[in-house]
Amino acid sequence: MNLFYGHRRYAEMIPDAPALAIDRLTAGYPGLPAPVLREVSLELPPGVRAALLGPNGSGKSTLLKAVAGLLHPSSGTILIYGRPVGACHHRVAYLPQRGDVDWRFPVTLERMVLAGRYVHLGWLRRPGEEDRARVRAVLVKVGLEQLAGRQISQLSGGQQQRALLARALVQEADLLLLDEPLSAVDVASRRIIDEALNELRDQGKTILMATHHLDRIHEDFDLAFLLHDGALRQVSRTLPILEGA
Repeated sequence: MNLFYGHRRYAEMIPDAPALAIDRLTAGYPGLPAPVLREVSLELPPGVRAALLGPNGSGKSTLLKAVAGLLHPSSGTILIYGRPVGACHHRVAYLPQRGDVDWRFPVTLERMVLAGRYVHLGWLRRPGEEDRARVRAVLVKVGLEQLAGRQISQLSGGQQQRALLARALVQEADLLLLDEPLSAVDVASRRIIDEALNELRDQGKTILMATHHLDRIHEDFDLAFLLHDGALRQVSRTLPILEGA
């Protein structure tokens, strides 16, 4: 689990700045002959739920990792509420793909979710009762309160996805980056996840979500971005049918 809270900074938002502004971002991985993302630019206002669409290999995960500060771009800029990546870790929550997490790690669901609070605490302070109360409230929200003491290896796929969402929610971030949170989940989990994300949007939070699910794009999202071969192929506010996603 990627957690990097040792060097906390709490820069204030710049008034009226976009939640996310990416300008001509190029990024990739060592050993690859070409960058995964090429000259990608996009902007998200606060309080929207945006879909990041595209086939496998189009660069969706790479884009989210760059915004989360887990991947250093080769060129371009990323601003989060007007600040550069890393200026305020507490303001950004990243939910990786379920397959990127080692579910064999010997930790309970409650402890896994509690890890989302360390962005506020740093490594030297121990979680207090307020932090644990927030964890309990989030577990109720995602319908996992009865499983708090269960090892994460014993959770079903849908429960694991909700656990990842719970860890992101308890961070109380303003920008949430979600990588395929609806992948291989049951109907109940999808409903719970959708309700939680809509509630966050209503609170003014901003969500950028990579997804392959197009059946409710018009109902669930305010904005859609389509990546194709590492380039931003289409941006839509009206959400027409998106080919190639």
